[in-house]
Amino acid sequence: MTLADRFESVRSQASKQQPGSPRTEIPWAGTAQSVANVSPWNEPGSKDHSAEANDALTAVKDRAGAALYERMGSRISDSSLDEGELHGYAKDELCAIIEEDEIPLTSGEQQRLVQEILDDVIGLGPLQKFLADDAVTEVMVNGPDKIYVERGGKLFLTGSRFTSEEHLRRIIERIVTKVGRRIDESSPLVDARLSDGSRVNAIIPPLAVNGSSLTIRKFGQVPLTVNDLISFGTISPEIAELLNACVLARLNVIVSGGTGTGKTTLLNVLSSFIPADERIVTIEDAVELQLQQEHVVRLESRPRNIEGKGEISIRDLVRNSLRMRPDRIIVGEVRGGETLDMLQAMNTGHDGSISTVHANTPRDAIARLETLVLMAGMDLPLRAIREQIASAVNLIVHISRLRDGTRRVTHVTEVQGMEGDVVTLQDAFTFDYSAGMDANGRFQGRPIPTGVRPRFVDHFADLGIALSPAVFGTMPIGGGYR
Repeated sequence: MTLADRFESVRSQASKQQPGSPRTEIPWAGTAQSVANVSPWNEPGSKDHSAEANDALTAVKDRAGAALYERMGSRISDSSLDEGELHGYAKDELCAIIEEDEIPLTSGEQQRLVQEILDDVIGLGPLQKFLADDAVTEVMVNGPDKIYVERGGKLFLTGSRFTSEEHLRRIIERIVTKVGRRIDESSPLVDARLSDGSRVNAIIPPLAVNGSSLTIRKFGQVPLTVNDLISFGTISPEIAELLNACVLARLNVIVSGGTGTGKTTLLNVLSSFIPADERIVTIEDAVELQLQQEHVVRLESRPRNIEGKGEISIRDLVRNSLRMRPDRIIVGEVRGGETLDMLQAMNTGHDGSISTVHANTPRDAIARLETLVLMAGMDLPLRAIREQIASAVNLIVHISRLRDGTRRVTHVTEVQGMEGDVVTLQDAFTFDYSAGMDANGRFQGRPIPTGVRPRFVDHFADLGIALSPAVFGTMPIGGGYR
């Protein structure tokens, strides 16, 4: 029996079910009305036509997908074709293949079948629809059978899956090869990015015991602005005004926070305050920042090749950036010995630099910077390291993901200097947890000023930078602050 005959047989058998019996939509049908529905609750002795329908569709998809691979050949990986041209060419070829098979499909069914096959061949398979969903902020694949997504800060298990481990591996390889990376048994983990800048991490067996794992952190096509963060409640208008003034005053800023708290998003917003006439050099492991200025040089590290050579680390790029006449150096994240080079750059005339670091509190951020400097392999005394940090870093902005799934700036902290062997910190803003939670479980608090003005504010007037007196919860008395 041909695929077309088999497909038609399933359709006719499904149409004979008794009226009033329970119905369920065929998962590949364009609409519930386009094909007769199949009952999952079969009478004793009846045949499960739903399973046969899925088998028939799978056979159609496998045959059409293989034929499309054969017809397109090397064009699938042709870098000279943009995504639009490749998609259009593949769609035309696929429609011709389906017509040649003479499979009885309605227009809605054919459209959906074509889209699913295109997703498998030139897209990201079952992940494609989640990447197109603006409500999804992260996609997590735990082997071929489990796909989780994050919506509104909460995790959900989806009903989608890959057909096999090989199918998942093909998708992973398609992602990493587009950015010049590789993944195989000799290099079983990789950081990469999608065309829209979304961050990708993949790890395969033997390191991933339960099957290949893939994590995609999405970044919107349109970067979030400071007004967006204010409307979300991430920052307050007072914090936004202060951060704008700090960036204009060329203070060195560290954004700290845990995994998935929104450090990169906040870094993007901070970078939007940089004047358009300054030269910016960004340094990242995988390019994620979405700076809107024109004069930007974007540098990306490179892993070693299959021969174990050719690696260019973040530290190499930081050192090289000092010879590129930068007005601002933005390091996507410090996580190793490059921290020492970044601090030295901040202390040698490259003011206004910005970076992120993983930490749970501003105090922990200072301790982590100390540890990262030690990873540079320099036998420096701890006091000298702390003096470097206290001299280089002016402000720490700490962002957290709260229990309700929201991201909030919980601390804006000034680094004041050294007292003895301790780096002294002073909070300018802290999050008000005492406001409690509403009926929906959302925190009602907001960042509030502590009433203490940071010392660096005294220099703003010298630079011609105006700052509202009410930002820190204080008002001017007799022309000055009291």
